[in-house]
Amino acid sequence: MREIQKEHLAQECGNIKAKGFDYLKKITAVDYATYLEVVYITYNTETKAQELFSIKLPIDNPEITTITHIYPAADWYEREMSEMFGIKIIGGNGERLLLEEWNGTDPPLRKSFAWGKEYKRREI
Repeated sequence: MREIQKEHLAQECGNIKAKGFDYLKKITAVDYATYLEVVYITYNTETKAQELFSIKLPIDNPEITTITHIYPAADWYEREMSEMFGIKIIGGNGERLLLEEWNGTDPPLRKSFAWGKEYKRREI
């Protein structure tokens, strides 16, 4: 898997899509305690090939730009990463997807999440 800089995300996705990788299989994140890594998996439906790449983000201010204008399916993946890992998606939907009533400060899939701590439900 190759690593790219976050500044080149949209350009890289555009290039990959132009090469025939027309399907976004997955976007996910991994917390390595000192940094976050966002992993993109694209798929070419004609050749059945996959293209994987990743972006490293700082743990204290993780943010990337949306790619929904290139791969519309990115919307749900980006919203999931935003809620579960605290990654800010610039230009993204921003609407909650999974944690509608969440009022905690630490995202639940971060290593810094305090398991066992009581969280109050957010009033809707």
